[in-house]
Amino acid sequence: MDTELVATPPNAAPMEAEQRWQAVVRRDAQADGEFVYAVRTTGVYCRPSCPSRAARQENVAFFESPGLAAAAGYRPCKRCKPDEISQQQRRNALVLQACQAIEHSASALSLAQLAQQAGISPHHFQRIFKAVTGLSPKGYHKAVLARRVTASLQSAPSVTEALYDAGFNSAGRFYENASALLGMSPGRYRKGGAGEHIRHAAVPCTLGWIIVAATRKGICAIEFGESAQALEDRIRARFQQAQFEPADAEFQQWIARMLRYIEQPSGVLDLPLDVQGTVFQRRVWQALQALPAGETASYSEIAERIGQPRAFRAVAHACASNVVAVAIPCHRAVRADGSLAGYRWGIARKAELLRRESKK
Repeated sequence: MDTELVATPPNAAPMEAEQRWQAVVRRDAQADGEFVYAVRTTGVYCRPSCPSRAARQENVAFFESPGLAAAAGYRPCKRCKPDEISQQQRRNALVLQACQAIEHSASALSLAQLAQQAGISPHHFQRIFKAVTGLSPKGYHKAVLARRVTASLQSAPSVTEALYDAGFNSAGRFYENASALLGMSPGRYRKGGAGEHIRHAAVPCTLGWIIVAATRKGICAIEFGESAQALEDRIRARFQQAQFEPADAEFQQWIARMLRYIEQPSGVLDLPLDVQGTVFQRRVWQALQALPAGETASYSEIAERIGQPRAFRAVAHACASNVVAVAIPCHRAVRADGSLAGYRWGIARKAELLRRESKK
């Protein structure tokens, strides 16, 4: 196939044209506004979600905008009207407006208030907000509070001042949510993890160096790197005032199991974990853990498995937020066409992990 990609940025991924074609095949409304496609045999350009009869892939050209398609001599489809704002784009704009309102508000905005600003019913607003962001408005507000409180704890004179600066209207509500937001008590977070007990070890493996860190509850980090020192510095920066303990026999067994799994992956790597994330992130991570070695799933498939089929971009973000390599196997998340998407520890490592799993 010689599918053409027009006006593509120089650093665009090599498979971008194929990704766009898959969006056209799925009639993906989430892709509306990102590009349009034109059909050489008809001289018409459409939005990705156009319900018209599918064109042959070899007759399709992609453009970054309706203006570029028109400049190339194509005319807009009368059915999907790609030169006008789509319903999905309107929804995205409403959700963006709501997100900005939540972020700029000193106090929590109710669902009724947000829906009134959007000019739609609370039920409908809740549904489209969750479809676009992967979170409910309440969940998004909690994520905003988490960002605020982590910043405030580092600069405010006291924990009490930090919690009010972040937007909590009572100390009780803050302490109820503190562990989920911070992964530790606010006092310990403020002190750079003071009072936390961290066991860790950096060891070589066939994919470079790898560091494993654990609290007394379970593993809190597994990361690949190019040197033991760089990985050591990364962990100590996360827990600046934590008490670092030597690896005991139990911890050494966890490391040995992980290294064996990297070399000869099979089934699911079952290790006790102590990881923090939003409700949505945890659901994505649980779905990834349910994937045994040798299997992959696209971001869209994972979104469907957790009951939010339109939240594939949020799924990708949750994968990128994972700091526990292999045990939470985000390397098994791929693009819709099966090609490899980004991996925080390098595409080459991702490809090698999947190659080993395919030979199990």
